[in-house]
Amino acid sequence: MSRVGKKPIPIPDNVDIVYDGNQILVKGIKGELSRTLDPCVRLNIKDKNIYVEPTDNTRRSRAIQGLTRTLIGNMITGVVRGFERVLEINGVGYRVDVKSDVLTFSLGYSHPIVYKLPKGISVTLEKQNRIILSGIDKELLGLTAAHIRSFRIPEPYKGKGIKYAEEEIHRKVGKSGIK
Repeated sequence: MSRVGKKPIPIPDNVDIVYDGNQILVKGIKGELSRTLDPCVRLNIKDKNIYVEPTDNTRRSRAIQGLTRTLIGNMITGVVRGFERVLEINGVGYRVDVKSDVLTFSLGYSHPIVYKLPKGISVTLEKQNRIILSGIDKELLGLTAAHIRSFRIPEPYKGKGIKYAEEEIHRKVGKSGIK
């Protein structure tokens, strides 16, 4: 059995779980999330805990057991606390503007990049070079942050571009003239 998959998932008091066949619905303070589960696993809900069990003893079932346990844990955390991802924009003249749910980036190209946020993701700006994305779906939040980062990936010489706040850019030494 999967080491991660064996651990029970505690259900907080303010969260409702509806499990029907291969469909799970998690409702909490911040919203609700649903997911279709793989047929290789089944859930056993008892004593305010969720246990993810494989249907057979194949390698795939054991792998899906750990994955499913983590996905359901993230769903519960999302509807209780939510998730947050911070992006930083580095570069002279690089900036972002927000109008409702549309981000407009100036990243040194000949044109501004306009990006509409997906439903369920909200944004706040600190200055014009720090973007804070938040939402209850960790998977959607990560995809949105990765898509925004792909507009201008940080380059290793000057560090210009969009990077995650916790990301460390390994800088390279540029050319040096003959002395």
